[in-house]
Amino acid sequence: MKSRFLLNLSTLGLLALLVMTAGFTAWAQGATPLRYTVTDLGVLGNGNNSSGYDMNMVGWVGGSSNLTPGGPQHAFLWYGSGPLKDLGTLGGAACPNCNSEADGPNWFGEAPIVSETAEADPNGEDFCGFGSHLQCRGAIWLLGKLIALRNLPGGNNAFPIGINDLGQVVGWSENGIRDTTCAPTTAFQVFRFQAVKWEPNGEIHELSPLKSKGDTVAFAFGINDRGQAVGTSGICSTVGLPPVYVNGQHAVLWERDGTPRYLGTLGDANNTMFNIATSINQLGEVVGQSQVPDGTIHTFLWTKATGMQDIGTLPGAFATIAGCCHTINNRRQVVGFSIDGTGSTAFLWQDNVIVDLNTLTVDSPLHLLSAESMNDAGAITGQGCVMPACTELHAYRATPKWR
Repeated sequence: MKSRFLLNLSTLGLLALLVMTAGFTAWAQGATPLRYTVTDLGVLGNGNNSSGYDMNMVGWVGGSSNLTPGGPQHAFLWYGSGPLKDLGTLGGAACPNCNSEADGPNWFGEAPIVSETAEADPNGEDFCGFGSHLQCRGAIWLLGKLIALRNLPGGNNAFPIGINDLGQVVGWSENGIRDTTCAPTTAFQVFRFQAVKWEPNGEIHELSPLKSKGDTVAFAFGINDRGQAVGTSGICSTVGLPPVYVNGQHAVLWERDGTPRYLGTLGDANNTMFNIATSINQLGEVVGQSQVPDGTIHTFLWTKATGMQDIGTLPGAFATIAGCCHTINNRRQVVGFSIDGTGSTAFLWQDNVIVDLNTLTVDSPLHLLSAESMNDAGAITGQGCVMPACTELHAYRATPKWR
């Protein structure tokens, strides 16, 4: 199945691979991009809002788009050209208003999907954060269809989000343990949740929270091809459940065998909030967010040799976020978004310097609000607003123009 699938994908992706070849060559030579050209990926149907969440090495993008203004949003894949492909939902025709989102895809085109079903959550939870209180399940887009993933025993909901090229997926799932302290932090939440890893055969494994710190819940965002995963760990009264209530006490790296490693903070001595590891590259280098003593949130870079380091901020920023799940590549470039009193802007950090990504674009049709993923060829995806009115938000891919 894998070999036939790879053959089909190589046929579909040949043009994208050729386009990206110059980027791979420049990367191997250690070049630094001077400028980026921006492609507006558009929307599904008659929608007006889309976002790119993740991408693979040849520049295929996964994300979500609404179908009509104010309507449901569906997971999409974009294969380097042409329109967005609607991946649908696990609710199917029985649930025309169900929502879904896609991350990935990996090299083989497999994409982790979170989707509502047509079933109401039996405990009134809003695990997906769509506001509909429907059951939320994980799935994989594989061979042109959605395949549902298992939940942890006792839980009704799960949220897959990061994938590697081996087909391993990470995210979080309920474990069926009731905890009344969860709801004040994550509205309507009844059960505890745990970081999990799904294997390619569908098996689900819990990634333990930091029990040495008394933690009881966790979620995982990113995973590399060595099987190392990153995320956060804490207690349910403090750790907010993504994607709406993103918060965390202890930034964590789980080794391949599932052993959790505490990564520290940038000065939040009490581990009170927003200490989250979001992405990890193949070298085991990690980025994420931590609160600093003045209360602002900064992006960190963690390596085994140096520990946690602050990458700096754009002027006036009170939050600098390198999000999930591939915001650091193997060249140690980092992307994300910076928030100040005027709004949000995408940033790029390279050669120890952080810059507004919009200052590096050429004749862009969009103002880039966020950068959510970057591959080793230097391509970036995220969300921007359509110029000049900025009344619509569209997914994009920014492609580097190298020296």
